[in-house]
Amino acid sequence: MFTSNPFADLAVFLPPLVMQVYIVLMIFAVVVGTLFDMLHKGSAKFFVRQRKKSKAAATRPLGVVDTASLAARTIAVEIVTSGEFHNTKRRISHLLMFYGFLTYLITTVVMIFAYPAGTPTPVLLPVLWNLGALMVLVGGYWFFFRLRVNVAKEGHSPFRLMRADLFILSLLASVSFALIWEVVQATAGLMATQIVFGIYIFFTTLLFVGVPWSKFAHMFYKPAAAFQRRVEEANGSSSLPRPSRVNNIVR
Repeated sequence: MFTSNPFADLAVFLPPLVMQVYIVLMIFAVVVGTLFDMLHKGSAKFFVRQRKKSKAAATRPLGVVDTASLAARTIAVEIVTSGEFHNTKRRISHLLMFYGFLTYLITTVVMIFAYPAGTPTPVLLPVLWNLGALMVLVGGYWFFFRLRVNVAKEGHSPFRLMRADLFILSLLASVSFALIWEVVQATAGLMATQIVFGIYIFFTTLLFVGVPWSKFAHMFYKPAAAFQRRVEEANGSSSLPRPSRVNNIVR
């Protein structure tokens, strides 16, 4: 069950082309939703304005090598290792979700496009798909029930929800029902499989279509903001005080 391509059996009631078109539509939804979010919140204008302001106030011009080095450092710290999280538990939770979701998403796309019904799928792909999903659920449910600010710091019930929780809720629901659908597909009848698959698709669609109303777009903003901050610190235009050695130790 966990070593076979769950999407291959969809051919019983759904042509492979339908899922392929669905993937393309979800990618389009993320792109459009992110652009809409940037225009609605003025993020694009803010970054452009901030960049011009930084250049005008710079005291140390940066070359191509300097800029590339800052970009590489941003990727290594803010993206690869989530270094912006000083709380170790939140950092581990985030890394589990980040790498789990990447693994789950990439293997989903590969299995749907490269290995449709009738094409043997390498065992490694469904194994990684399940592993990625489990990583998302471990990191996600840990974050949802124990590490959210309003739960960990303010003592609120984890079931007290806000719009900011749309992303984590839709992510957890989507991945949870993906695994439930995989089990039902292997153990139950066609009708049960179709119902659970429909729920899985509903929450997956909500995850990608809800970009303008969730924190999904923050995955793109945070590295951009971190890179801009590094540039300002390097060229001398930053107005923020440098953290003291004591503060670094405490963190």
